[in-house]
Amino acid sequence: MTQHGFTLFVLFSAVASTTCRYEQDFCESKSCNEREFEQNHFYNNVKAYGEIPLTLSHKLLDALPLDEVDGNFIRTVKGCVFSECNPTPLKEPLTLAAVSQDVLRNILDLNESVIQNEDFVHSVSGGKLFPGSIPLAHRYGGHQFGYWAGQLGDGRAHFLGEYTNRKGERWELQLKGSGKTPYSRSGDGWAVIRSSVREFLCSEAMHFLGVPTSRALSLVVSEEPVWRDQFYNGNVIKERGAVVLRLAKSWFRIGSLEILTKTGELDVLRTLLDFIIKEHFKSIAINDPDKYVVFFSRVVNETAHLIAHWMSVGFAHGVCNTDNFSLLSITIDYGPFGFMEAYDPSFVPNTSDDEGRYSIGAQANVGLFNLQKLLEALQPLLASDQLSQCQQILREYSQIYHQRFNELFKAKLGFLGNEEKESYVIAFLLKLMEDTGADFTMTFRELSEVSLSQLQTGSIPLSMWALSDLSSQEYFRDWVQLYLQRLSRMKSDSDAARQHRMQGVNPRYVLRNWMAESAIRKAEKNDFSEVALLQKTLTEPFVEQEAAERAGYSSKPPSWARQLRVSCSS
Repeated sequence: MTQHGFTLFVLFSAVASTTCRYEQDFCESKSCNEREFEQNHFYNNVKAYGEIPLTLSHKLLDALPLDEVDGNFIRTVKGCVFSECNPTPLKEPLTLAAVSQDVLRNILDLNESVIQNEDFVHSVSGGKLFPGSIPLAHRYGGHQFGYWAGQLGDGRAHFLGEYTNRKGERWELQLKGSGKTPYSRSGDGWAVIRSSVREFLCSEAMHFLGVPTSRALSLVVSEEPVWRDQFYNGNVIKERGAVVLRLAKSWFRIGSLEILTKTGELDVLRTLLDFIIKEHFKSIAINDPDKYVVFFSRVVNETAHLIAHWMSVGFAHGVCNTDNFSLLSITIDYGPFGFMEAYDPSFVPNTSDDEGRYSIGAQANVGLFNLQKLLEALQPLLASDQLSQCQQILREYSQIYHQRFNELFKAKLGFLGNEEKESYVIAFLLKLMEDTGADFTMTFRELSEVSLSQLQTGSIPLSMWALSDLSSQEYFRDWVQLYLQRLSRMKSDSDAARQHRMQGVNPRYVLRNWMAESAIRKAEKNDFSEVALLQKTLTEPFVEQEAAERAGYSSKPPSWARQLRVSCSS
């Protein structure tokens, strides 16, 4: 279908591909500075448009200090929380490869027809401004792999503004992969297709798994040439640039506060912290003298819950630096993540993590380390007795985490009520899975599908491949007896009710790396059909779906999946 000089293709009613009519002239011989000037000149002469009914605001601009220096040039920034800087338009033609209809309708109050608007692809990729938008880059620091890394910040992201929807929810819109900012350091400000496909799909997948997360509205693919050494081995190749428009209630992170304490900007620290509490922790009275203690307690509690939730779906973040840990305890910054296949506490999705610091089994301890760094950032604002209270709160983190972990895994096994020894039943199963390399996702899913009589008699169908593999372990029958005894004490419960309950918390589909890789390989050839299929599948991860079954998404991973590697390169 052709309208207004651009082409629109719709896949699975959820993904559109829009190819713009005119390709931007680009001369490879021009210097980077010449091109950057021309792009900024082009951007600054593009007027905000009113056709798409989405008006943004900037409450934080009235409350937080802004960088006194303008421009995207890289520099050390002081005395502020944000720098004003413009996105750099990508080289055309642009392709709108994917759109989250859930975000479009239920967060941004937009009708699906808006994607047919010729300006939509430009607005979600940095080429045009939404009304009211003032693009900003956030200044923050962070501990990376255990060491203070100094100033980091949004090196390729632009905060466009805030939108308050009809439900009264306030969401912050941000572009990722939209060009250089003052915080780009040695980077080029771009993101490539492979990392952008992963971020788009996993943001939405985690939401539908019930895990607190940022969201993703759209994925735009360009002809922008981007050079990357994916595995840091000297093999630099040309890839293509892409942009994700992502959303969160807030993008503030532990590193947002750390940078201000490290540089001694305590007035700015207090201003930012009061703003965060006022806007995002509304149950805390802003005039409460212990507000920072209550804030810290809330973050400790919710961070423990978040990581326990990660563990319950087999998710390894991959880069648990303090600059990637949200103060609102949501999952942000999807990079070299991975959903664990064979159960292994030492599973490390990120090949850049040589020492396994961020293995899936270490995530709870890393959370504690990050919260310690948060407390260090808060310390200049705390009286001695308040610091003691916070230290005691931190000592309770482990108990909070383990309690939530047990609650989630009890649900995965269908337990009702509380019994003292049920944590042993959980630990016993996980040990069997570790010893056999049982598939994490499908073992729990098939436990929710198998009948108790099949478990009792050992007549597990061969189609339940993960459970069949596990049943070969010599102590599996011992575990089954413990499991059946625990279930038998739930007198009023039926087997059908157990299965229904368990199938509601044990997904059949997660975004395994091989599935994402298959979609990426096609997307790099401008075939977004598998991105669309995965997007559709992962919006209902607990429901068996015919197309997903045909694609093998619940089958044993293909042999080539074992050779896949994911790095920090993006």
